[in-house]
Amino acid sequence: MVRLTIDLIAKSISHKNRNEEDFGQYLRKITHLNLSDKNIDAIGDFSLCKNLRVLYLYDNQISQIQNLDFASNITHLYLQNNCISCIENLSLLKNLEKLYLGGNCITVVEGLDKIEELRELHIESQHLPLGEKLLFDPRSLRSLAKSLSVLNISNNNIDELEELAVLENLSYLRAVDNELQHMKDLEVVLNKWRKLCRMDLTGNPICHKPKYRDRIVVQSQTLECLDGKEIKEMERQFLVNWEASKAARKKSKERMTNEHADYPHF
Repeated sequence: MVRLTIDLIAKSISHKNRNEEDFGQYLRKITHLNLSDKNIDAIGDFSLCKNLRVLYLYDNQISQIQNLDFASNITHLYLQNNCISCIENLSLLKNLEKLYLGGNCITVVEGLDKIEELRELHIESQHLPLGEKLLFDPRSLRSLAKSLSVLNISNNNIDELEELAVLENLSYLRAVDNELQHMKDLEVVLNKWRKLCRMDLTGNPICHKPKYRDRIVVQSQTLECLDGKEIKEMERQFLVNWEASKAARKKSKERMTNEHADYPHF
């Protein structure tokens, strides 16, 4: 049982730092704190670290996000590979920009409805109950709509993306090894994501659909890279022209069919 406290921080810093100045002053000045892989199972009181900006707590045994209210200056929070089951107690972290929660036990993306500056959310590979998928609370999605640009939801049994369409500033989606299979669902979100530059859907059933890549390239004019492969402008222009030509041929055929129906004696 290891609790994150001032004493633990004292043990983890070098004697050089401790001798240079008063320990309390040092704690108030530190901006980066790395306590990864320390077997920590609880976050205690370390509120003297007022100026903390980057906190590394990955690869521990933490089960609850708590006692971080003091850390209003934090911009990067690394909590991946812990035992966290609920996203909570983050509402006072107004400057949080990057949140890493991969490899936990989270079933619902929630508790982010007061976080309006978050740019990156990494919540891949949750240890979900058998047969369940990662869910999204609409309030949190609405709050993240204008700020979030990077989202990693890989390996979470996700079978549709339509509810994520509100994330209008998304530039990179990583959703590998999920259960996505419907092109219509993908087309809905691509119509909304006007700033999307990169998308990786490797390992989803949809990748085996006929013309999968072609349809996505035509659908999204901003996408520069799909499944790790660059989209060249020449490729997109060829496919757009091909689609336009196909549509024109279809329209011409329909017109001829209608004319034949109107004037059967000709």
